[in-house]
Amino acid sequence: MPTSRFQIGDTVMGRWPGSNLYYEVKVLSYDKKTLLYTVIYKDGTELELKESDITSLTIFKQGVARSRSRSRSRSPGRPRRSRSRSPARTSRRSSSRTTDVRKEKLKEVLEVRLTPVFRGRVGESRQSNVILNCVNLHSTKHINVNNFATNKTLKKNLEVNCPIISVHLNLNKLNASISSCLSGVFFLMFLLPVAVLASLILCGQKDASLQSFPLELPSLQSLWDWQVFGIVLLWLLFQAVLSLLPVGKLVEGMPLKNGKTLKYRINGFYALLLTAVAVGVAVYQEVDLSYIHAHFLQFYTSALLIVTLLSVYLFVRSRWASEDELAPGGNSGYIIYDFFMGRELNPRIKNFDIKFFCEMRPGLMGWVLINFAMLQAEMKHQDLENPSPAMLLVNIFQLLWVVDGFWHEEKLLTMMDIVYDGFGFMLTFGDLTFVPFTFTCQAYYLVSHPNELSVFWIITLITMNGIGYYIFRKANSQKFAFRKNPSDPAVSHLKTIPTATGKSLIVSGLWGWVRHPNYLGDIIMGLAWSLPCGFNHLIPYFYLIYLFTLLVHRNARDEHQCRKKYGSAWEEYCKAVPYRIFPGIY
Repeated sequence: MPTSRFQIGDTVMGRWPGSNLYYEVKVLSYDKKTLLYTVIYKDGTELELKESDITSLTIFKQGVARSRSRSRSRSPGRPRRSRSRSPARTSRRSSSRTTDVRKEKLKEVLEVRLTPVFRGRVGESRQSNVILNCVNLHSTKHINVNNFATNKTLKKNLEVNCPIISVHLNLNKLNASISSCLSGVFFLMFLLPVAVLASLILCGQKDASLQSFPLELPSLQSLWDWQVFGIVLLWLLFQAVLSLLPVGKLVEGMPLKNGKTLKYRINGFYALLLTAVAVGVAVYQEVDLSYIHAHFLQFYTSALLIVTLLSVYLFVRSRWASEDELAPGGNSGYIIYDFFMGRELNPRIKNFDIKFFCEMRPGLMGWVLINFAMLQAEMKHQDLENPSPAMLLVNIFQLLWVVDGFWHEEKLLTMMDIVYDGFGFMLTFGDLTFVPFTFTCQAYYLVSHPNELSVFWIITLITMNGIGYYIFRKANSQKFAFRKNPSDPAVSHLKTIPTATGKSLIVSGLWGWVRHPNYLGDIIMGLAWSLPCGFNHLIPYFYLIYLFTLLVHRNARDEHQCRKKYGSAWEEYCKAVPYRIFPGIY
């Protein structure tokens, strides 16, 4: 049986994960199975570290003294430069070693368990470890509970760190919470598709107000057509072929749990251009794209069936996936929840990454194509020689957003959907049905409900969308450039706050204005997309309401994660930048 080198209660120096920085920590316990020490830092953070990441105070101080002695002996005649440094700030290395050092740091992070461990008071009886898989639609946290005694601090910590399942010391209540959460997921799987279908029916009616409920159930013929189903399959196949074309650069994604990285072909912008050419040829051949408008419900139900079949396939194939290929949050052991969240992180058929393909290609390009089809349908139904200004603005604004997304497709690899979330019903439904059939609600609405715009409104909407796009793109570009290279001249002038993780937080420019300027820009653009539809009905503002709710929820989740990750540095950042999304308001 291996013995521990350090004893409980010892004050030692612990290396902060992902860096070469050491801080004073106190040893709380030692796990003989995992060979990990649980230590607590001065700010209250508790982590599990390997023995190689811990050294005694005496040895550490002797090493520091020898290092200083060698430094003085090597340059006795050189004047010493005084430079104040933050304890969390690391020294710069030569550019030739940047890649190797970055990979080594990532490997070190992967070897360290960053899960906080909450414990009861010393002296209380210990019970079996219980691992609670706290479920959230976008994140999962694992909490080791070593004591279910009556401890108010423990209970408070657990409840704060588990947003959906409120952890109680009574196991019966815990089981009830899990059952409630699973019921919620089961309910969402049926509620979301029905809600989208209801909004499409409502949007296509002459009276699109909410007062027109209850809706008349559509006939089966209006919901299904095998020809439409075949068209949807051909669309997916066409986009899949374009994604496999040997054009565009190959880039590496974020490191996986085993330290490996996957390669991705970045050619979405070229695929968008080829799709535009194909649509242009179809229009030249007098193909009536307004067919999409006339069979819109059938297109939706066809896409929904494909989403369901794809989700079943993904769930079944995940049973043979290795441990390294599984997502952090889709492996609870509950079939309904895992089916919804997705068990496998990056399902691939050889080099074809199913999640990366579905994330943008069929849905976003389908969004643009549907908008253009609605433009043609408006001209046909309203007997217009040219599209209305409102329809043109909606098409142009949303096309700009999609083109921007494909131009910066590489940045998708750092997003939570790709890095953390499994690929199950939640993402497949969102990518292949929710995006193309709800983000087009403004264009679909305008076909049957034209809205005249004055020159003043046209200029105002163009200005609003331009401001929103500038904020959105500028903020995201600054963040991406700073993450890639903080010394880049484009971002090196920005003021920052160093953190114990070796990273820094930007506190100037747009990121010093609000904490999430990219969210603000997105919301401003969403408003500019909805206003061309006027104020008669709520349905055209569905996207804006959804976006606002999503971003506020995501902000709360980001705040919690950043506070947990950066500690006191995040508190300092919040004081420097008090507003989250809306300056002076929220």
